[in-house]
Parts: sequence; C-alpha cells; structure tokens
Amino acid sequence: MSRELMWLTLTVILTGVLWIPYIIDRILVRGMAGAMANPSRRDKPQSAWAQRLYFAHTNAVENLMIFAPLVLILDAQGISTPATALACAIYFWARLAHAVVYTMGVPVLRTLAFTIGFLAQVVLVLAVFGKI
Repeated sequence: MSRELMWLTLTVILTGVLWIPYIIDRILVRGMAGAMANPSRRDKPQSAWAQRLYFAHTNAVENLMIFAPLVLILDAQGISTPATALACAIYFWARLAHAVVYTMGVPVLRTLAFTIGFLAQVVLVLAVFGKI
C-alpha cells in the first residue's frame, strides 16, 4: 500500500467515526427512543458542541469526495512522490484538526485547518497533471 493510500484509509476511518460522539450526545439529550425517531422540528436541540461536530462531519464527508478520487487517480497513474505523500498526511491532520477545533467552537483555527486541507488537495491536483 502506498503512503497516499494509507493516509486515504486513515482519513476514511476518521470520517467514518466522527458521527459517534454526536449520536451519543443525541441519546443523552433525547433518550434512546428520541435518538432513533424521525427528526422533527420539535426535537430537543443537541448540545452546541454536538451540533458543531455534526457540521464538521458533514464537511469532512463533502471534502472526502474530492480527496479520495485524487488519491485514487494518483495511484492509478502510479504517482507517489514525497510531495504527494506529505500532502496526504497534511490533509489527514488538517481534517482531524478541523473536526476538533470546529467542535470546540474556535472559528479562526477552524478556517485555517480547512484551508490547509484545501491546499493539500491543490498539491494533489497539480501532481495529477504533472505540475509537481
């Protein structure tokens, strides 16, 4: 497995488990039956941190739809360089930082983490087109 695929795998796992804490909060706030019921506007709101984590998770899923194909395209092209491996590692850590600071409610750091992840994706796009 290439380093890029390893980082993609870790990113998929991270994205795949981000929902767990906010679902636990939903159970604690609404009870098991309320957590399993269909959503309603009358539902008791979740904790503020859980609402932010929900949005961080949604953002992670949206960005995984860009990151994953880029890594797979690079793999299909047989491209694996120190720059692409580093970009994938940076992307993973930026997404983790984004989820943490978003959940904590730190707006400037949230935006910075998102931007770093975006720039890592730009490196991958440039690698796909042979520009780095």
